[in-house]
Amino acid sequence: MQPGTPRGDSRRGVLRGGRLLKERLAGSPVLRLCVRLVRRPLLPAVRLWRRNIQLRVVTGTLLLSLTVVLALGFVVIAQVSKGLLDAKEEAAQSQAAGGFAVAQEKANTPFAADGSDVTDNKVGRDASTWMNSLVKQLASGGQTAFEVAALGAGAGEPAAPGAQGVKGARASGNVDPTASVPITLRRAVNHATGTFKTFSEIRYTAGSGEKAPAPALVIGKRLTDINGDPYDLYYLFPLTQEEESLNLIKATIATAGLFVVVLLGAIAWLVVRQVVTPVRMAAGIAERLSAGRLQERMKVTGEDDIARLGEAFNKMAQNLQHKIQQLEDLSRMQRRFVSDVSHELRTPLTTVRMAADVIHDARVDFDPVTARSAELLAGQLDRFESLLADLLEISRFDAGAAALEAEPIDLRDVVRRVIDGAEPLAEHKGTRIRVLGDTQPVIAEADSRRVERVLRNLVVNAVEHGEGRDVVVRLASAGGAVAVAVRDYGVGLKPGEATRVFNRFWRADPARARTTGGTGLGLSIAVEDARLHGGWLQAWGEPGGGSQFRLTLPRTADEPLRGSPIPLEPEDSRANRARAAAEAAARAGSGNGTGGPGGDRPRPADRSPIPPRPAVTTALPVPADPTALPGNGARVVARPAEQSAAERSAAERSAADTSAQEDGPRGR
Repeated sequence: MQPGTPRGDSRRGVLRGGRLLKERLAGSPVLRLCVRLVRRPLLPAVRLWRRNIQLRVVTGTLLLSLTVVLALGFVVIAQVSKGLLDAKEEAAQSQAAGGFAVAQEKANTPFAADGSDVTDNKVGRDASTWMNSLVKQLASGGQTAFEVAALGAGAGEPAAPGAQGVKGARASGNVDPTASVPITLRRAVNHATGTFKTFSEIRYTAGSGEKAPAPALVIGKRLTDINGDPYDLYYLFPLTQEEESLNLIKATIATAGLFVVVLLGAIAWLVVRQVVTPVRMAAGIAERLSAGRLQERMKVTGEDDIARLGEAFNKMAQNLQHKIQQLEDLSRMQRRFVSDVSHELRTPLTTVRMAADVIHDARVDFDPVTARSAELLAGQLDRFESLLADLLEISRFDAGAAALEAEPIDLRDVVRRVIDGAEPLAEHKGTRIRVLGDTQPVIAEADSRRVERVLRNLVVNAVEHGEGRDVVVRLASAGGAVAVAVRDYGVGLKPGEATRVFNRFWRADPARARTTGGTGLGLSIAVEDARLHGGWLQAWGEPGGGSQFRLTLPRTADEPLRGSPIPLEPEDSRANRARAAAEAAARAGSGNGTGGPGGDRPRPADRSPIPPRPAVTTALPVPADPTALPGNGARVVARPAEQSAAERSAAERSAADTSAQEDGPRGR
């Protein structure tokens, strides 16, 4: 830590460094590549799993069946194994008890030879030979059922290092007695009386042809030989047959379990298929119905629940078709009525227009009241003719008879014609129209007449509702799209009005009379013109901050739009200005290094959304950024230095006077 550095700053730096390290690890391109490589092969399987209910049901059935079969198999194998071992243990104990009795009886029987004295002959007998003979005799009765081993007394104690086995150890069938009888069993036999048993393995000597060890049940008991000396006798019962039987049972259970699982899976697939197939059929028919093929119906067979579902679905489709047909007929009648009325009104309107023109031309000879009535009559007839023309255009769109005559045009020429036509109205309102981005050609395949009608509507609306402030028209092109945005700084739009403003005859304030503006169909026709080009017409606004309407068209006909080169929300909106001010304050604070009273503080942003007019009469337009994408902030309106207080107050008084003279609503 450097001298003078606070401890808290150091701790915050360490925490910030750790957070940055985690962010780097989370955003590592290698990690993202690994995740992408792992996810890519799994996406088709995951998509199939999500979309196929039959697969999920069959898979669930297989898993549950496999779990049940495994559980039952373990239980059955455990019970069978326990039964086999219990039976083997019972038979082995009976066999060993008989052998122990025979061995002890032979040791206690006197031995007589050539009529000599019994006591003298018994003392002179060889115990080792007798024990070998006893082991062979006892083992011969079992053949392969068991083996017999005899160990000398004290064999349960650990042998000394280097000893060659236990003294007196002997066994039948090449069995290694010291390795086959566990040390724990020998100790138990040496230190207590009675019969002891345990499970172990029979191990054979080297001369037995390398026979593999076999599991066995070992039963042992302490006995005495012919000389009265103690020794241990063990019976080793191989469990080979029981192991083979258990393996056979395991194989049988595994085969049967696998067959049962597969059978249950097939049954589940068939059952689910009977249920899922009608559902899939209904889904397919519903998709075709949504695509407009209203004559599609489900095939119904039987009288079960699925059949009732199909009948209900068909009735629903029939009712929907009937209702849609009724609505189409009603809509067709309405369109035909509007079209017929519009056409039929042309003849009497022409007659009324001729008479009104005669009266209007002779108004100088009338008294003031009659002259004013003639002027009002002429004005309302103009508006009525505009309304009739708009109704005819709307009826063409509704009937699908609108045709697009697309040809390569330069939108700069269209914008110039629109501005030239709107100049008289702009001068009357005290508004100046500025154009940005017209230094480069903006070429697109479009219908010049329809695009000009859209832009004329947008520019005239901006001038009428701009309250005497500047109107900015911006052009830009990027990729496969061109755009024209019209920005005003008037009353703006309330939340939710940006979408309703395109509705037919919509007005922001229905309580106010429509004394200025158009027929209320201008933006509706403009939206239809944009859609006919395959483009967008969108609106943005904020209360008191003005509004912006953006027309986006594809550069070539029939090319889908993926974005607009001009952001819908302008950079000089309140939200963007607040963000810019916050960023500037943050940069100023980080540059000064202190936030105390002595530090330099950023100046507050200009609260007025109205860009003041520059001192020069002509300004070069700002070219559009050809690489701009939607929302990335292509440059909009440059904001010069602040106006003086006198200029701002004069502008506000002029806007208030203009607003008082106008009685038109915000609806366009």
